[in-house]
Amino acid sequence: MSRTFAVPAADPAAAVTHFLARLGVETDVADVHADLTAEVPALVVVDSRGDAAWDQGHLPGAVHLPTALIAERAAGVVPPGARVVTYCWGPGCDGATRAALEFARLGYPVKEMRGGYEYWVREGLPVVTATGRTHRPVDDLTAPRPAAGCDC
Repeated sequence: MSRTFAVPAADPAAAVTHFLARLGVETDVADVHADLTAEVPALVVVDSRGDAAWDQGHLPGAVHLPTALIAERAAGVVPPGARVVTYCWGPGCDGATRAALEFARLGYPVKEMRGGYEYWVREGLPVVTATGRTHRPVDDLTAPRPAAGCDC
């Protein structure tokens, strides 16, 4: 007996609906990095963490807008018509989810970046700190080694 399919898989039509819904509200670190590198217009990446976390390091090009301040300050920070991606610490934190909810309530098209700052750093991508732009080595449990490719 399969433990994986002890509960039968959804019928394909229900699965399509489910996965499209997830992809409509979530994105991943690699895709955000690709869009930032390509300078995709009208994309605003929002770091929803507090001041100390922002100062510890953040994504290049991100704007700092803690979740508790989004309703009050979003209009002054994020232009109308912008597409928003939110992030917080990592997969164990709901901060980016709460931030995305606030942006959705304000009418912005928004996605949450799965993995957050943790996976951005673990994938060896650049961050900005008080000392400038830096990055850590790739953690091969979260990203392929340079000679390998995820190809997903």
